[in-house]
Amino acid sequence: MPFVERDASGAVIALFSQPGPGHEEEVPAGHPDLTPVTGPSEFARLDADLIRVIEDVVDVLIDRGLLRLTDLPLDAQRKLLARKGARARLRQGLNLIGPNDVI
Repeated sequence: MPFVERDASGAVIALFSQPGPGHEEEVPAGHPDLTPVTGPSEFARLDADLIRVIEDVVDVLIDRGLLRLTDLPLDAQRKLLARKGARARLRQGLNLIGPNDVI
């Protein structure tokens, strides 16, 4: 069972495997207070956010010449290029105003 740290309002803000200062309260697995912290939708959102951060870091490293796309494994290259292409298509699809249009 995890040990939790709570904020001033009583919401769980951190989970620990062992008790310690500020996180002595043990909460059983499946407890409703743990759902927002460990729920699948929360992890999915965090994963999506982290993926975008990693893409941005790779772009910065490539732009600065510290990394070449070809330095990465072939599968990683394909995935990065596929996501980059999908984002570009999405951006173009949402561009409702052309360069010469006036608002």
